[in-house]
This record gives sequence, C-alpha cells and structure tokens, in this order.
Amino acid sequence: MEKINILIVDDRPENIIALEALLERDDVNLVSTTLPNEALRLAWEMDIAIALVDVQMPEMDGFELVEILKSNPRTKDILVIFVTAISTDAKYAVKGLNTGAVDYLYKPLNPYVTSAKVDSFLQFVRTQRDIVKKNKQLEAYQKELIKAKELAEQGKKIKENFLANMSHEIRTPINGIIGLANLLEKTPLTAEQNEMISLLQISSSSLLGVINDILDLSKIDAGMFKINRTATDIVEVCHAVNNLLRIRAKEKDLELITEFDPDLPKNVSADSLRLNQILMNLIGNAIKFTNKGSVKLKVEVMDRKGNNLQIRFSITDTGIGIPEDKIDKIFETFEQADDNTTLNFGGTGLGLSIVKNLARLKGGVLTVDSLEGQGSTFCFINWYEVLQDIPQAKEKVQEKLLPFTNVRILVAEDNPINKFLIVKIMKDWEVNADFVDNGQEALDKLRDNNYDLILMDTFMPVMNGLEATKLIRTDFIPGKKDIPIITFSAAVMENDKIAAIEAGANDVLSKPFELRLLHQKITHFIDKKALML
Repeated sequence: MEKINILIVDDRPENIIALEALLERDDVNLVSTTLPNEALRLAWEMDIAIALVDVQMPEMDGFELVEILKSNPRTKDILVIFVTAISTDAKYAVKGLNTGAVDYLYKPLNPYVTSAKVDSFLQFVRTQRDIVKKNKQLEAYQKELIKAKELAEQGKKIKENFLANMSHEIRTPINGIIGLANLLEKTPLTAEQNEMISLLQISSSSLLGVINDILDLSKIDAGMFKINRTATDIVEVCHAVNNLLRIRAKEKDLELITEFDPDLPKNVSADSLRLNQILMNLIGNAIKFTNKGSVKLKVEVMDRKGNNLQIRFSITDTGIGIPEDKIDKIFETFEQADDNTTLNFGGTGLGLSIVKNLARLKGGVLTVDSLEGQGSTFCFINWYEVLQDIPQAKEKVQEKLLPFTNVRILVAEDNPINKFLIVKIMKDWEVNADFVDNGQEALDKLRDNNYDLILMDTFMPVMNGLEATKLIRTDFIPGKKDIPIITFSAAVMENDKIAAIEAGANDVLSKPFELRLLHQKITHFIDKKALML
C-alpha cells in the first residue's frame, strides 16, 4: 500500500515526539519540523497529504503558515488540522477554519480522539486519490476510445475509397466485355463463334457477380444495405431462380426438384430481389458441391399468426456434405469448409456469408444440417405478411429501341472500349453525338455547341465528371446550366450516387448498363425538354 505523508509542525520538539508516537503506522510516513519556513519547503518538495500545525509559533504563527500553503496551487489541497492549547475562545477556531483548516485538535491531546480523527482523514485522502487515479485511467480509456474511433472511421473511409476505386477499375472493363459480346452476338456468326460468345457472356457475368458480392458485403458492414418489401409471388421467384440454374444442373446431369406447399399464398410482402439472391446462392452452392443425384427446393408453411405466415425454404442436396467441425466456418467471409474447396470447386467463399447477413437483415433464420459424404440441407425461415391477390399484369412485349430524331448528345468517356460501344449505340439510335475524353474537353465542347443531353463519365483524367457537372450548374458556361446530365459510374456505392446528384446530375446510370435503360433515360429527358419548349 502507498504510504501517505503527514507533516507535523510545532515549535516544541516534545510535542512533535508525542504526536509521532500517536500517529506512527505502517502506511504513514511522518515528516516533522519546528520551523514554519522549513515546513513550507517540505510541503513544496514532498507530496504532503495531511499537516498537523501548531497555532502559536514564533516568527510565523500557524494561521500565517496555512494561508501561504492555501495560496499556492501546489500545496492548496493539503488537509490542515490545527493543534492548539487555546480552547477558551471560539474565534480562534473560526479563524482557523476560515484560513482553510479542516479540523482542530486541542491540547492536552486525547490519544483516542487524535488517532480517530487522523485515521478518518487518512481514509478520506485514500478515497480521493483512488478517485483521481480512476479518473485519470478513465480519461486514458476515453482517449484510447477516441483514437480507436478515429482509426475505425479512417479505416472505413479508406475501405470505402478502395471499394469505389476497385468497383470502377473492374466494372469498367467488364462493361466493355459485356457490351462487346452483345454487339458481336448481333453480327453473322458461325455455330462455334456463337458458343464462344455464350461462354464469354457467362464468364463476364460470373465475374460481375463476384464484384457485386463483395460490394454487397461492404454495404452490409457499413449499414447501408436496404430491404425493400413489395408484393411478391414466392412461387414465381423460386421458378425464376431454378430456370436460371437449370442449365448448370443439366450440365452435371443433376435432377433439379421443386416442391411447394399448397397453402402458400399468391402474394406476400417481401424483398423479392434479396430472396432471389438468397435462393440463388443456396441452390447454386448445392449444385456446385453435388456431383450426382439431385438438388431439391422445398417451400412450406410452418406456422400462422393472424395475417402472417412463417415460411421455410429448404434446399437439400446429395453432395459432398460438410464435416461437423467445419459447419460454422462456412458462414465466415472468404472462408471455405476445406482448403482444397476453392481448388476443386471454385468460388470465393462469399456466398454463404452474404446469405447469412441477408437472412439476418430480413429478420429470418438460416440453419444447416449436413453429413459428410451424404449431402446437406440449408433452410431459410422467415415470417411474411400475406397480401390480398393482386391482378396479374399483362406480359410486356419486348420493347423495340426506336431511333431518335434530331437529337444531339455530348458524351464524355475516357475508356476506349466503352467509347467504342457508345459510338456504336449512338449510331444505331441515329443520335448526332460528339465524344470527348475528360471534363475539361466537355466544357470546351459545350461552350461552342448546343446539345440536348450530356452523358458524363464520373471518373476521368484532367477533370472528372463531377467537377465538370458542378461548373456547368454554376452557369460557368452562360446559358448552358440547365442542360440534362446523366452520369455514368462503375462505382455502385450509395455515396457515389448521392455525390453525383449533389454535383448536379439529373440521373445516374451504373456500369455495366442495359441498353433499354439508357434508351429510356434519354427518351425521358428529351421528351421533358420538348414539353418545356
């Protein structure tokens, strides 16, 4: 235990000896002097907690000594107990307390009273010092928390920037690959070339799927992932997933089975996109890890409460199964059940991690039962609100993308492959288009020409699309500040879209984009402009 320093100041040595005898303890260090000036020096140099000060002393009395101690920031917190033989007049006690003393001891000293009072003040000092120590520790904890928070925020920002850059750098060439494959598909091809184009489309779509998986995980981690519930036909969603995966199952000679509970309602309130994503991952995984036999999707009603149903989606396969000690591992990001899984079956280890997070966000439960060498059953269970039957919309006929009439568009795009694609698209749609490589060139072109619309890539050298858009909106080029601007962006983080809109873009188109969607957006702004004239 830390020793506490007690200072005894008395001009009579015999009084000091008597007090030392009364106050001697293992946890106390006694310091004494007969000289007030010496007492000031000791108080300044040592960490004195308690001082017992005689009132009547030559040269400097106890009141004067305590006033000096209390006026100094370094010694003002010393607990002073006056020791005096003057007990007949209360004014001395009042004066002493006003000076800053905390108590009085009267001579002749009562040993029990003296010990009790000193012990109580020692306990007070220890308590106060513990509080100060803990406050300092707490302050240093708080500092560590602030530092950790700052590091976390910095790390989050770095991660978001990395993901945005990675998204742009990877999705931009993928956009080019998918676009070129679509253009090639429309040209005269041999059967062998058609097969190669098909394989190219499948490969590029798979690569795009991996990138989207990574971005989905980052959105979930950042709390930016949204669940949008609308009227959903569960059976229709399941059939759509199976139709997409049927070819993959057929290639492995697997039977793809579906079984639906007859009590399933026509429509429930659900996020069909995320349900589709969960089923695609679970059924796709089942097909991947099954070499013979079947993959079965079973959808059944488990419970009912009022207008809500608990529905279970079970995906059962006859595949390789999962060792019992590896079941928890498969739901971790970038993890596989076995180190050879990626080598033998491919994949990133992202699928089940995404399914687990999606299930949690949707308020559902994901379970797995598996026997190594015999197969696995993954179940997704969730509650859904039953909706009244909604009249089925008539099947839309494939909309033909008609050419435009007298439309002039400025396109700012630095990627040569994407520029090649857009040149071809604009030509097919009979659009009079000018092309530039960066935002500065876009401003120069806009200064000398009139356009109905600008298609502006977000990331470009010299001046990026957002900077150019901001300048246009500030009337940097007189008379052109209201021109419609659609930005292209290979970055798909919500913050990137918000940044584009805040810069002044009328709309945002993510790469890779559908031709139908681009045509639709151009039509919207051209028609809107025509109505305003």
